[in-house]
Amino acid sequence: MLRNRTKRHRAGSFLVQGVRPISLAVEHGWNIEALLYDADRRRLSDWARGLLERPHIEQAAVSGPLLAELGEKEDDNPPELLAQVAIPQRKLADLETRTDWLGIVIDRPTSPGNVGSLIRSADAFGADAVIIAGRNAADPYDPKAVRATTGSLFAIPVISAASAHEVVEWARKQPHTPSILGTDERGEKTLSEHDLRGPVMLVVGNETTGMSKAWFELADATARIPMSPKAASSLNAANAGSVALYEVARQRAITN
Repeated sequence: MLRNRTKRHRAGSFLVQGVRPISLAVEHGWNIEALLYDADRRRLSDWARGLLERPHIEQAAVSGPLLAELGEKEDDNPPELLAQVAIPQRKLADLETRTDWLGIVIDRPTSPGNVGSLIRSADAFGADAVIIAGRNAADPYDPKAVRATTGSLFAIPVISAASAHEVVEWARKQPHTPSILGTDERGEKTLSEHDLRGPVMLVVGNETTGMSKAWFELADATARIPMSPKAASSLNAANAGSVALYEVARQRAITN
């Protein structure tokens, strides 16, 4: 079952549902291996029939209950279509920086939902790539992550890396070397006090423990997000990353 991480990566594909995510996967040229449709539905929508009429894509009619199980829906409300999409074999070496390049690193995330939310925010604020660092990090192709991206997964490169050192080694070799800015409540300066107009790579730490020691040592600087002194808790990883991405977009909009 492609909901299981090991089986998903062994098969090299994952499941996608929803009009917008499937449409974006097609639009951005992802490899659609198969389309599963509801054999029990009397009439499919024009959108679904249009996809099924595309050449060179395998089709499979499955029962409504099975489609509902695969799509993690109620038996009486199965998705109209499910797409089986190939997992791309992307590497850091595939990325190219430029003078205004923006990337965000998610350090050892454990929540697929947070990963998906940050991918969505990265797409919304014009980031060029999302890098997920850590051997046991949450999988961006987990169903919860895919749903949380609402299709942004197909519009922005998402790269997995084993460690902070691997990411930084790649960054230091780039012709437009990005500055590496960690985010942590102990940062000496606030986000807005840093110049984020050049090439930059933001780092968001683990949901529980924050950034790893390696990132603290390797980052060029660490910034904090100002918060109310009355706050009972800090921002979660997805929210903190979204705020950092917004600040980059804000500074660049003022410049332009």
